[in-house]
Amino acid sequence: MSFGRAVKRKLAEALPPVGLALLCGYFVWHSLHGESGLLAREQKQQQIVDARATLARAEAERDSMERKVNGLRGERIDRDELDERARTLLNLVNKDEIVVPYEAQRRLY
Repeated sequence: MSFGRAVKRKLAEALPPVGLALLCGYFVWHSLHGESGLLAREQKQQQIVDARATLARAEAERDSMERKVNGLRGERIDRDELDERARTLLNLVNKDEIVVPYEAQRRLY
């Protein structure tokens, strides 16, 4: 038997296991790094956490605004809330009050 035939036979015997190993490697790679892989799942979970935090902040802001609006409507109007809102909208102050200007980024409400 010649050396060339022996090499061909060994390559033919090694081809199926090597092909199977490459196929398994392909699937393992894509299970980690693919569009639906484990790393993408972790990123999506983090995005969900961030979105829920944003939703909680928006709901808290909405609730705050609803409390302010509820103080201005209904059978019993909160006079302090009404006075504060009117002064803000009309840009008015009394003679004995002190005005402290704030920058746009540092507003209190």
